Amino acid sequence: MSNKAGTPIEFKLDHVSLTVADLEAVIDFYGRVFGARVLYRMGPFDAAEIPPMEDGSDWTIAHVNVGAARLAIAMIELTPGYKVELFQYDKPADARRDPPRNCDVGASHFCLQVNDIDAAVARLEDEGCRVLAGPITMTEAPCPDSHSWYVLDPFGHQLELVQYL
Repeated sequence: MSNKAGTPIEFKLDHVSLTVADLEAVIDFYGRVFGARVLYRMGPFDAAEIPPMEDGSDWTIAHVNVGAARLAIAMIELTPGYKVELFQYDKPADARRDPPRNCDVGASHFCLQVNDIDAAVARLEDEGCRVLAGPITMTEAPCPDSHSWYVLDPFGHQLELVQYL
């Protein structure tokens, strides 16, 4: 893809995001368990306190596609070079509070590579994670040989662990 001047446009992943019900609890958990560090925090922002856009529209609709929102943001470095932007919405009142199931459109998970999947699963279980059946062992192409295991963090967000063989 190129811009109007014909210069190639480069894309690279900067971060992924996760909307959470309790920003402080998630920051604490990911910091304690994975060593995540907070890079910055913003907010809370409340649409009722932000001047509307020039066309009169709600600032939060224009910027985050959620009207009448109140939100706070934190960017964490989950592991070296891997950033996760955490959002907590206190408004609107009708926002879903449960994470989507893996089959729901928009659902996501992130995968953490580990060197000892059994020890990692045991540690996460000790930290309040729900361990799903596993491991899933892949030993035939096209996937690299690996063990994968899915867990739900204490807040219901799905994580995957992978150990390459």
